[in-house]
Amino acid sequence: MRVLLVEDDLILGESLKEYLEENEIEVVWINDGRDLDQALQLNEYDVIVLDLILKFEKGENLLHYLRNKGIKTPVLIITAKNKIEDKEVCFNLGADDYLTKPFNPKELLLRIKALSKRVHVSDRYKIKNLEIDLENQIIIKDGKEVKLSKTAWNLLTLLLKRKGQIVSTETILNYVWADKAVGDEVVRQYIKELRKVLPPESIETHKGIGYRLKDEV
Repeated sequence: MRVLLVEDDLILGESLKEYLEENEIEVVWINDGRDLDQALQLNEYDVIVLDLILKFEKGENLLHYLRNKGIKTPVLIITAKNKIEDKEVCFNLGADDYLTKPFNPKELLLRIKALSKRVHVSDRYKIKNLEIDLENQIIIKDGKEVKLSKTAWNLLTLLLKRKGQIVSTETILNYVWADKAVGDEVVRQYIKELRKVLPPESIETHKGIGYRLKDEV
């Protein structure tokens, strides 16, 4: 699971990142809301944890931006604002959960896991003669199960979540391989693996940019 943490308190941000990683959750932490776009371009997230009181940009504005941009990733608000009016504003803007500071890190972990499971229940896709279940990592093709490597599954997950969009090679490398030093040739290798399973011409190559899973497939 990968979480985007937007928190400008350096001590709190570091401690939350450390705690979540100890519990096998990958965390991308930004302490400046102005870096949100870049973080979204480089990775796909299961949950976004967003503070409201930020130095350069109000968390409410960032939440509004996320939903206007069409990003459906669950957003968990963490904030010292504890008035019902503050909660009402955030839920109306599209927040999925709201946790007031101070809080027990374990409660944050439990809420993140609950939000992630809620989203994954519907991670099912149908592409022509394929039925894809991302949660259980099962592909059924013409009534028979098709096997994919773990890495190919991660790549397919990213392409499905951004279906119809060109996904840059840089984004793919960051999402699938994280900090591992691999190059474009490795990406091409796993694109080739997916093409053997998906319907013909499902994946477009945009030379020098990245790949696109056609929206109409």
